[in-house]
Amino acid sequence: MVAVALGIGTALCWGVADFLGGIRTRRLTLAAVLLVSQLTGLAAIAAVVAAGSVETPAAGDVAPALVAGVCQLAGIAALYRALAIGTMSVISPVSASGAAALPVVVGLATGERPGAIVFAGMAAAFVGVTLASRTPDSAQGGGISRQGLQLAAVAALGFGGFYVGMDAAVDDANPFWALLTARVSAGLTLVAVLLVVRPRLKAPRADLPSLALIGLLDVGANACFTLGTETGLVSVVSVLASLYPVLTVVLARALLGERLVAIQTAGVTFALTGVALIAAG
Repeated sequence: MVAVALGIGTALCWGVADFLGGIRTRRLTLAAVLLVSQLTGLAAIAAVVAAGSVETPAAGDVAPALVAGVCQLAGIAALYRALAIGTMSVISPVSASGAAALPVVVGLATGERPGAIVFAGMAAAFVGVTLASRTPDSAQGGGISRQGLQLAAVAALGFGGFYVGMDAAVDDANPFWALLTARVSAGLTLVAVLLVVRPRLKAPRADLPSLALIGLLDVGANACFTLGTETGLVSVVSVLASLYPVLTVVLARALLGERLVAIQTAGVTFALTGVALIAAG
């Protein structure tokens, strides 16, 4: 029962974080949203590790997490930008389905042989992405930004890379140390990029709490998922956690009034089903 609650908590945190990230990126620069949210998340996970007095792992044990952190940063940046310029009800499921499929592809390349349910999920996700990305005629409304879909694909690759890297890191290191290493890697990369690009970072003081909340929700999702897989079945937690786009879609429809044509609704449904099947496998 605890694992189920943690799996649901993961989905809720990720779903709300993505929605807030997309909304804030529509009003503020992507750089400002990333800087505040990422540094807040880093501070939060650092506090958790410090409070837990977990033994420091060897550098080699957390090396994959360094790559995972950069992949996650790229994924988040692409996703927030995609959610800001595209239709959230389509972007979120598309990025989630691709992210879920990439670890399976990597596993196949390294000799793993997943069950039939995983292949069924990948097929459903492919059909879903194809249908959801169909651009309806202007008379029907609800056009989908091509750039938004391209960014969703980048986000999927970034998150998929994060999953693969973290899976390798937690084999040898404490999960929370792996998360901290990934966050440090992402934070340093972000700061380095900002120093080179020098974008506008100013954000109204009133927006800072919501930007910090994005980072806390993201770390909360990671923590819930990590604890859930340690206290219960990975398959159960993974399936529940993978449904996070449902909340983003619900929020987009309820608060932004997003509406999809029938073929796009079918695509979103297929994509979400594919994510769940892949995670269940």
